[in-house]
Amino acid sequence: MDTTQKELVQASWRKVEPIADTAASLFYDRLFTLDPALRPLFGSADPAEQRRKLMMTLGVAVRGLDAPAELIPVLEALGRRHAGYNVADAHYDTVGEALLWTLEQGLGEDFTPDVREAWTATYELVAGVMKRAAADPVEAGAEPVS
Repeated sequence: MDTTQKELVQASWRKVEPIADTAASLFYDRLFTLDPALRPLFGSADPAEQRRKLMMTLGVAVRGLDAPAELIPVLEALGRRHAGYNVADAHYDTVGEALLWTLEQGLGEDFTPDVREAWTATYELVAGVMKRAAADPVEAGAEPVS
């Protein structure tokens, strides 16, 4: 991810923030349309609280692009927590698809090919760190195999 992509993500995020709850609703509607089997992973979580957490987490990731050394440990912890919720690697692909679709809906004509590419690179970075952390049993608190 280069500086231009980082700036595109951050600028487009500023346009999403004012419609955060609507964007989060679009995201979850699309996610569950793409894969209804994901709905049980959320259990009895309050939908409004889930939407708030989603947008807060995305905001942390977008702002964290300026300080990757600080962002990486946050994403690793998030990845380990998601492993505890039975999130599988394949789910990350569905989430990425739902996220890009949501951004396209929310940004309209501002969701240019360059913005799409920048968000794709950002999501690949975020998901990659989370998946690696989820797969590392030592970091997740398990005893190493001798």
